[in-house]
Amino acid sequence: MEIWYTSVIVPKMLSTFVTNNRAISFKNCMIQLYLFSSLGASECYLLTAMAYDRYLAICNPLHYSSKMTNTTSHHLASGAWVGGFLSPILPVVLISKLVFCGPNQVNYFYCDAQPLLKLSCSSTQFTETAISVLATGLIFSSFVLTVLSYIFIISTILRIPSAIGRKKAFSTCASHLTVVMIYYGTITAMYMQPMSRFSLDINKVLSLLYTVVTPMLNPIIYSLRNKEMKDSVTKFFKRINKGKDFE
Repeated sequence: MEIWYTSVIVPKMLSTFVTNNRAISFKNCMIQLYLFSSLGASECYLLTAMAYDRYLAICNPLHYSSKMTNTTSHHLASGAWVGGFLSPILPVVLISKLVFCGPNQVNYFYCDAQPLLKLSCSSTQFTETAISVLATGLIFSSFVLTVLSYIFIISTILRIPSAIGRKKAFSTCASHLTVVMIYYGTITAMYMQPMSRFSLDINKVLSLLYTVVTPMLNPIIYSLRNKEMKDSVTKFFKRINKGKDFE
């Protein structure tokens, strides 16, 4: 997910820095918009599926293996991908039907809905409303399901009598919870609002967080529970401290 997510935007952005060729065809712009939107929607669904997996693991540990079978996990994953790639079809079609009179200069580092709507010389009210409603429905529904899962998870953890047991149970979902807060925090500010509310400059910063920074951090966050990763980080900081001592 993270590789595909960044591959849709970062290579074109880097080539622009190197070659100073900022042109992109309308067709490629629509393809970039669709792929980016599809992967973003897929990540919402995948995070929800992962929350359900954590819910089963902590709240129903004895039934986890019987409920979260290979078939179930495959259905959840495939459903997330299929749902993600179906969700942005209507918004992309609506944007592609708009009239662009020029100058067609996208004030952004990739083709996103808001800067494209600002370029159109036709009425965008219906398109903007449709995108806001669909984005809000997608983000809100997946976020609510994720929050409900964690309400049950936290209530179950708090009932564990031993502190070691509570710590172990919480560490199981800590990485996923961190990613959820970072991801939903940025996309909520971006899309669960009227398109014209924030300036493009503010949205650029928010977009950079979840298109470049978050995908870069996610593999690190998910690796924090890995023993080898912990040992490597500990050795790294020990070497730094020894270097300071010699100085």
